[in-house]
Amino acid sequence: MSELNYSLKPTKKKPTRKYRKGSRYDAVLEGIKKSLDPMGIISIPNKEANYIRTQLQKRINALGIKNIKLSVVNNQCYYEKVEPEKATPEKVTPKK
Repeated sequence: MSELNYSLKPTKKKPTRKYRKGSRYDAVLEGIKKSLDPMGIISIPNKEANYIRTQLQKRINALGIKNIKLSVVNNQCYYEKVEPEKATPEKVTPKK
């Protein structure tokens, strides 16, 4: 059998896990928001359109953005700015 090299080092406590604040795709969403175009194509070098849509959709859901829709057609990722649906007041029946 071959000898296994290893080392042990004492410690007082485990470090806390570091979480990333935000996402690298937040910049893309900010660009879409600032864009004056109501529709466009999103392309990122070396990334497939479906991957881009999935990652952006995760950020849209996490941030609660309602006015950006994403779709993939012919291996191109499209964004579309949509007007938020205007809430119609519900009919309230008066209590007797």
